[in-house]
Amino acid sequence: MRIGVLADTARIRPSTLRYYEQRGLIQPPARTPAGYRNYPPTAVPRLEFIARARTAGLSLSEIAAVLAIRDSGTAPCVHVRDLLDRKLADLEQHIDELQTLQAGIRTLRANATESAAQACTAESICNML
Repeated sequence: MRIGVLADTARIRPSTLRYYEQRGLIQPPARTPAGYRNYPPTAVPRLEFIARARTAGLSLSEIAAVLAIRDSGTAPCVHVRDLLDRKLADLEQHIDELQTLQAGIRTLRANATESAAQACTAESICNML
């Protein structure tokens, strides 16, 4: 299947497909006599997996590691579970940090009154912060 057809099927741009090939996420396909890439049908589920992994927050390097495990003949599910555990922990920490930031901004906004604006000096720039 030609690059345009595969890209349309996988809902990605041909340049993304070439990039994935360059990164080793998909194997370089055979070429037609005219030099066009001719991808096998097995490229479709692989690209669908890559899309699902990206949606789950995995980096291309992490995805490459998962695919390498699969390509070696081993099921990568334990590795994927460990990656997801780390992603969840990172996400929970990020949510905590965002909630702390939100609380701080709400406090600043609550104190951002007209009288505070009138008390600003050139040195303080803006005493609301």
